[in-house]
Amino acid sequence: MPHESTPVPLHTRRTHFDPADDLRRLAADGPVTRVSLAPGAGGEPLWLVTGHEEVRRVLGDHTRFSTRRRFGSREPAGGDGERPDEGVGLLMDYDPPEHTRLRKMLTPEFTVRRMRRLQPRIENIVAERLDAMERAGHPADLAELFASAIPGPVLCELIGVPRDDRDDFLRRCHAHLATGRGRQERTAAGSAFTRYLAALVARQRKNPDDGFLGMLVRDHGGDFTDKELRGICILLMLAGLDNISGMLGLGALALLENPDQLALVRDDPAALDRAVEELLRYLSVPHAPTPRTAVEDITLGGRLIRAGDTVVCSIPLANRDPHLTAEPDRLDLTREPVPHVAFGHGIHHCIGAALARMELRIAYTALLRRFPGLRLAVPAQDVAFRVRSTAYGVERLPVTW
Repeated sequence: MPHESTPVPLHTRRTHFDPADDLRRLAADGPVTRVSLAPGAGGEPLWLVTGHEEVRRVLGDHTRFSTRRRFGSREPAGGDGERPDEGVGLLMDYDPPEHTRLRKMLTPEFTVRRMRRLQPRIENIVAERLDAMERAGHPADLAELFASAIPGPVLCELIGVPRDDRDDFLRRCHAHLATGRGRQERTAAGSAFTRYLAALVARQRKNPDDGFLGMLVRDHGGDFTDKELRGICILLMLAGLDNISGMLGLGALALLENPDQLALVRDDPAALDRAVEELLRYLSVPHAPTPRTAVEDITLGGRLIRAGDTVVCSIPLANRDPHLTAEPDRLDLTREPVPHVAFGHGIHHCIGAALARMELRIAYTALLRRFPGLRLAVPAQDVAFRVRSTAYGVERLPVTW
């Protein structure tokens, strides 16, 4: 388990809302750099890509940059070995043609039109969490009562986890993801979480409902294996929890620290669509997508990357690249949307992007409407950030109103 004394990996380091200074210095030396992400801890050197154009080239070129892990030391770049059970269905770990087969069946379930079916339930979930926060009184921890309390129920609603099962299901899922817990505890929670999903898939096979799993079973039947369906659900949970909670908490903090920007969206909720795009770009809570492996020699950003080399793309630095937009370090909710890479790019562009955008828009709107006088209850410099999770965010966010 990560220990407090273990260095924070280089590519995940932040200073408040910004990439850390040591990352900035790397980017200033060029868009592609050979580094160790754990300097001083024996980390293997790899390529860190920080330029927006170069990141899009890597993420958009699945023929030369594979996301498939090598499950054995003798496998070639791109892997050709048998996938272990725990890796089945994890879409970000697949290359074409396997990826194409799965993505083609999943994409219709994530269209804007399909996601809008969830909108009333998301609005109810957000309202329930705001009720709980109001009942708790102020000061309240917005990270606990709002940011972290919304994504799980929304994902359960999407997947089709019965209401009576949700508390246990989410408790196991959070325990599995909690980097501060011991390995045995996390493994046990992960096993229970996986067994529950396997049973849920079996139930949907027998009696499919109108939820995401039921629709996949009804529309595609045997085209998915049970393990693939289980893995897809695991991926949704792993990808959705930390990223959305990170955006909700960090986004709220960014608005509170920029009252002129907050006023723009509080006074004109129609401005939220553009504001969400700017918050996604500016905050860039995912540190990096799945590392790529070069499958052939390729020159990128003036550097020769050899076949077999590992390539990591920095999302925060790519989205703050001055070639992407002017004054990239300034939060400007009136900025024309730019092709940021907060949801990735290419064939692995986040399949749940439409859901995430809708969830953020609903949650920010409801929060500002419920608490028009919302403000920090502590000095901004005392806000604690989570630095060891898969997505950046706030650990605690005391607020009052």
